Amino acid sequence: MIKLRQSILLAALVLLPALAQAADPVVGRWKTIDGETGKPKSYVEITQAANGTLNGRIVELINPSKPNPTCDKCKDDRKDKPITGMEIIRGMKAEGGGKYAGGTILKPDEGKVYKSKMALIEGGRKLEVSGCVAFICKSQVWERQ
Repeated sequence: MIKLRQSILLAALVLLPALAQAADPVVGRWKTIDGETGKPKSYVEITQAANGTLNGRIVELINPSKPNPTCDKCKDDRKDKPITGMEIIRGMKAEGGGKYAGGTILKPDEGKVYKSKMALIEGGRKLEVSGCVAFICKSQVWERQ
């Protein structure tokens, strides 16, 4: 029995660092901050798919303008779906050095999808998220939760 416990403990100690390295540093929960007002808007959970791409889903809205809002301005598969639980970041890819690109981000209040890029800043405590049309980009800084 003692050898079995020791084996399980050893296996856990060996696998734990491997699992920690497998998760991308941007994976986790982030508080979004409106770039214009400076006020928090929502919490987004960024996850890593099996193929290595990153996706982000709104898990909570902070002080929504109305209860249970939907994306009535969306033009894709998210049209008229609840914003809470909605995937707003799709297909982001790591470029190395805490930088990400190649994905898109949805701005639910506009219903518009933008090309996006992200960069970890301040030692990974914050995330600069940009949405771009051509060469014009707007960015927000999100805070790790």
